[in-house]
Amino acid sequence: MRFDLETRATPDQVRRAFTDFTDRRLHIWRRTLDPATYELRGLGTDWAEAKESSPRSPVWVVSRYDWSDPALVSWTVTEASYGGGGEGVVRATPRPGGGSLVHAEWTSTGIRRQRGLIFVVHHTPLHRMIRRQWTPTLDELADEPG
Repeated sequence: MRFDLETRATPDQVRRAFTDFTDRRLHIWRRTLDPATYELRGLGTDWAEAKESSPRSPVWVVSRYDWSDPALVSWTVTEASYGGGGEGVVRATPRPGGGSLVHAEWTSTGIRRQRGLIFVVHHTPLHRMIRRQWTPTLDELADEPG
């Protein structure tokens, strides 16, 4: 799956949203992150490992996030309900006049369970729904004072 979106958030605000693994993460990503499943498993200066899922989704993943490259945030799926793995990346670049263009992509590999559901995630317009959830989330960060 791959898609682009535009947001009023700066590239730095986008990066902070994807790398914030404090208790605030559940608030920032409240549209897409299920608090019942979320579990932070490890945290370093430029990495984190967390179990995450979307509300009402039977799919969960444990991902190791890495933001050692200042230009992007990447992740590798280390465990998943579908029995496979995957990887992804988010990159935010400045937009003329302010804000950011955000490029996101990810893959799922080695699928052994929930094959049909994972196919739907990667081969239908689901990316449009994700984009519609991420854009207001990131725009809210742009509107925060300070």
